Amino acid sequence: MENETFKNAIVLTGGIGSGKSTVASFLKMFGYKIIDADNISREVFDEKKEKIKKIFGTTDRKELRDIVFNDKEKLKTLEDLILPEVKERVLNLARKYEKDGVTYFVDLPLYFEKQNYPEFKKILVVYAPKEIQIQRVIKRDNVSQKQAKAVLNNQLDIEIKKQKADFVIDNSKDLKHLQKEIEKFLKMI
Repeated sequence: MENETFKNAIVLTGGIGSGKSTVASFLKMFGYKIIDADNISREVFDEKKEKIKKIFGTTDRKELRDIVFNDKEKLKTLEDLILPEVKERVLNLARKYEKDGVTYFVDLPLYFEKQNYPEFKKILVVYAPKEIQIQRVIKRDNVSQKQAKAVLNNQLDIEIKKQKADFVIDNSKDLKHLQKEIEKFLKMI
């Protein structure tokens, strides 16, 4: 449906290592519904494994990442195969949740980078400074500083995301601070 908007939806986004998944877990704990685009993406990926293997010669995520990370055309091919189906499922869930008439969250990691969800108007950015993001990615994904920076450089700068957001949750400190930030945000909505 053209020009469809979801007035109860809030996009949950941030940068890699900003703590978006942790915020999503807290929101679930507080009883909010979350539409997780990454999980949906994995489901679609698994359903299209045969096609992906034919095109790329592998379905190993690490190998695929290396292939598409260095080739914009191949990245586009993979995205064209997966993203339209992901979007359709996200919007179908949003339509379902919209009927409840209560706030829910749509977890879209690359919301600003992909720009293909104009249906969602309210945006919550989970913020952590770039240096903290890099340290978290190195620790979590067991990668080098160079690899962490490369992934970060493929995303819109977190400071720009912060400026474009309707709401910001600061996740630059510990979990106790993060919980207070989330509670403060929930009182605002």
